[in-house]
Amino acid sequence: MEYIDYYKVLGIQKNATADDIKKAYRKLAKQYHPDANPNDVSAKKKFQEINEANEVLSDPANRKKFDTYGKDWQHGDAYAQQARQQRQYAQQFGGSGNDEGFSDFFSSFFGGSGRRATKQKGQNQNATFLLNLTDAFKTHQQTITINGKNIKITIPAGTDNGQILKLKGQGQPSQNGGESGDLYLTFNIKNDTFFNRIGNDLHLIQELDLYTALLGGTIEITTLHGKVKLKVHPCTQNNAKIRLKGKGFSVPKQENVFGDLFVTYNIKIPATLTAKEVELFTQLQKEKF
Repeated sequence: MEYIDYYKVLGIQKNATADDIKKAYRKLAKQYHPDANPNDVSAKKKFQEINEANEVLSDPANRKKFDTYGKDWQHGDAYAQQARQQRQYAQQFGGSGNDEGFSDFFSSFFGGSGRRATKQKGQNQNATFLLNLTDAFKTHQQTITINGKNIKITIPAGTDNGQILKLKGQGQPSQNGGESGDLYLTFNIKNDTFFNRIGNDLHLIQELDLYTALLGGTIEITTLHGKVKLKVHPCTQNNAKIRLKGKGFSVPKQENVFGDLFVTYNIKIPATLTAKEVELFTQLQKEKF
C-alpha cells in the first residue's frame, strides 16, 4: 500500500493544531473543488486526497494512530493488542517484557518476512454518481451497483456537487481474508431545474410582461417547495430582485432548514404592437411630453 503523508497533503507540520488542520483543509478544498476545476482529473484526485487526509487528521484517535504507525495506521488497534500479548507472554515465560524486538515484530505483523502476516485490508475505490438537483433537495435512498453488488445508500438533503460519501467496506475485497476496502462516492450534480444554485440559495430569472411591470399585479411561480404567488408592485423596474426567505435549497445536516430564493425580473418588451396599442402608447407619449 502506497504511503501518503497526510500532513504534506494538507501542507501542515506534524505539530499542527486542530484549528490549523481545519483552516488548511478549507483552503485546499475550495482550491481543488470540482466546481472550480471542471474536467480536471488531477484536481479531482487531489480533492479526494485532501478529504481523506482531513478525515484522518481531524479525528484525534485516528491522528494518533497515523503518527504512530504511518501507512498501517488502520491496523493500529490490532498491532497494539498483539504487542500487549507479546509483553504478557514474555513476562509469563521469561524475558524482560520490554519493547526490544518490536520493530521486527511490527514488520512481520504487517506482512514482512516474519512468521505472522496480518490480513491486509482491500484497496479503496473511487466512483462518481450522477444526481439530479431535484433529488439532492431531499433526503432519500437509491440503489447503486458496485463490484457486482447492489448497495442501498442514503443521500442526505443538501448534497453538493463534488461532495464525497464514504461507504465503509464497499471497496475491493482483501486478497488474504481481511476486511474489504472502502468506497469513496463523489456526487456529480446535474441541474435539471430553471434555478441556479449558489450554496444554499437558489436564483431564478422570471419573465414579466410589460403591462404587469407597469401596472402591477399577481403572478405565480414554481419553486422546489411548490407554487408561490407573488405580488408585483406597479412600475417594477427591469432586473429588480426580490427575496423569498426559506424557499431556497436544503441546508446540509439541518432538517427543514433552507436557504433563500432570489427572483430577478426580466421585463419582456412586446415584439409587435397592435394598431390599438400604438394609438394608446402614442397618446400616452403626447400627454407625458
